[in-house]
Amino acid sequence: MYEMPVGLVFNISSEGLYTCPENTVSLDYAKIYPDPDSEKAIMGSVVYCIHHKEGCKWTGELRKLKAHLNTCKHDAVPCTNKCGAQIPRVLMEDHLKYTCPQRRARCEFCGKDFTGHTLENHSGSCGFEPIYCENKCGMKVQRRHLTQHKAAECSKRLVPCRYCSKEFVADTLQVHHTKCGRFPVACPNQCDASILAREDLDLHLKDQCPVFGICCPFRDAGCRFKGNRYALEKHVDENTKHHLERMCFVVSKQQHQIASLKSTLSRMSLNYSGTLIWKISDYTSKLAEAKTKEGMELVSPPFYTSQYGYKLQASVFLNGNGAGENSHISTYIKILPGEYDALLRWPFSHSVSFTLFDQSSVPENACNIVESFIPDPTWKNFQRPSKEPDSLGFGFPRFVSHEMLKKRNFLKDDTMFIRVKVDPSKIVAV
Repeated sequence: MYEMPVGLVFNISSEGLYTCPENTVSLDYAKIYPDPDSEKAIMGSVVYCIHHKEGCKWTGELRKLKAHLNTCKHDAVPCTNKCGAQIPRVLMEDHLKYTCPQRRARCEFCGKDFTGHTLENHSGSCGFEPIYCENKCGMKVQRRHLTQHKAAECSKRLVPCRYCSKEFVADTLQVHHTKCGRFPVACPNQCDASILAREDLDLHLKDQCPVFGICCPFRDAGCRFKGNRYALEKHVDENTKHHLERMCFVVSKQQHQIASLKSTLSRMSLNYSGTLIWKISDYTSKLAEAKTKEGMELVSPPFYTSQYGYKLQASVFLNGNGAGENSHISTYIKILPGEYDALLRWPFSHSVSFTLFDQSSVPENACNIVESFIPDPTWKNFQRPSKEPDSLGFGFPRFVSHEMLKKRNFLKDDTMFIRVKVDPSKIVAV
């Protein structure tokens, strides 16, 4: 089969004339094929359709090509709507329906008929097309009603409060009204006053409302009077003595309560463990003072041997007492009158120990000073105390010397710690 290249096939115009494929110049058929035999051979050549690249499968003699092109679905023909476009027959239906500028189409929103070109201009401007509100309220509104919707219906439009004139989003205005200071409210006492602004109501009730029931300023003292401000003024003027008596009663009651609270607080802060850790600070200044004041004694906070036990108190003479005067620190323990003395066994018979802590930075190297004693039941110091306890108690006049204090870390930051411990397991038989 001879394939004539498409580029060498002479074009045939609609008038049946041949034109040059290179420059479209009209050609005389007789001059193209001067030899009938050559013409017959050429016109009998088998060729492809000029649209075979677009998908046409036709092949045949060259003389039949023109007839085939009259029916070839890939050959371009003028648009039947006369829009001026050359459209392949196979695409003509879609062109007429969707892309032809001269096609007839109906707007789906307003129902009017348009040509294809005018429909494109009409789309996006049709007043009947529903579009979302620009304020993002979630509503779809026809374009022709959008301005009215945004001005009067949109829940996200800005509207002024009719009372305070501030602007709010429309769907929050009701919430604002519950707090707006200028919102009109009526007096809860139903007085003759006109409608008030919410922010003015408190002042009205306090100073202006003629029927507002104001409590007597001595209400906390027990006065139950309640009336308007005019009656209240008269009540206060006429009941001065009565109010004063009530206030005196309240003050007396409060004093008893304060005393009770102090007593409770004092009991809560007491030590019931039987062990006292006594911190003595400012040792240097207190020792100097003790040297100038004879018999200067430091006393510890009271403590108990148990919750219902003996009440004790430690004392220290920094400059010594008795045999330790001017050379030692003396330590003593006193038995104080306690709340439960009537239930305890007498004489006091628990062992007592005093410990001066060595405050070494290495605990393993610490060397504490410890002194202890077991009470002698015959001594007066350990009998049940009277209202006035023994002035000295019992202990160690030469507990630790002033020289010894300097040799180790018994003093640190001018502070010493003394532990007084009562051991109930070591009891003397009587």
